[in-house]
Amino acid sequence: MTARTSLLLFLFSVSAFMGAQPNYTYKIARMKYEGGGNWYVSPTSLPNLINFCNQNLGTKINPDEAVVEPGSPDIFNYPFIHITGNGNIVFSQQEAENLRKYLLGGGFLNINDSYGMDKFVRTQMKKVFPELEFVELPFSHPIYHQKYNFDKGVPKIHEHDGKPPQGFGLIWQGRLVCFYDYEADIGDGWEDPQVHHDPDESRQKALKMGANILYFVLMGN
Repeated sequence: MTARTSLLLFLFSVSAFMGAQPNYTYKIARMKYEGGGNWYVSPTSLPNLINFCNQNLGTKINPDEAVVEPGSPDIFNYPFIHITGNGNIVFSQQEAENLRKYLLGGGFLNINDSYGMDKFVRTQMKKVFPELEFVELPFSHPIYHQKYNFDKGVPKIHEHDGKPPQGFGLIWQGRLVCFYDYEADIGDGWEDPQVHHDPDESRQKALKMGANILYFVLMGN
């Protein structure tokens, strides 16, 4: 049994004990961080992604996202934590240590660079894993080939600086513990269509890529 599977089974048993609605197997969270990097942007993104996954993948994810702070013990209640924003992000030493324990214990961190986060993400995740470097995932990686196939890796949804999209990962003892999409902003495509007026084709690509990430995490593939 993998560490992630153990965490998911534990979370399910705790939620059942506490009287959570039996129709929901999982609940996921957005991270509230310090630094002024707008952790709260794209408020419709996760609810829309959850709805897409429940409808198309048969998942049973609670439609209401939680909000957690990196230093809180509450992060251990969620198998999947999402970070997004614009610009600066700061972890204290205690927060970095707590986040490390969460990821080593089977949790997963998804980072969506809404814009301008790259140098901050890399610096702060070094506090969490000083011994690791972000590596670009090959297009053959399973995260790109769950229910939906992305033969060219993470799709580009928002232009930003016109650079090619890249999907990076932190890998601990052979396990992907963090996925970071750079110059792609797939979270942009998860939002309500009237927010960014993205074409439906782009929104579908974004939702399908997001569904792949969630399925990869929750189903342990």
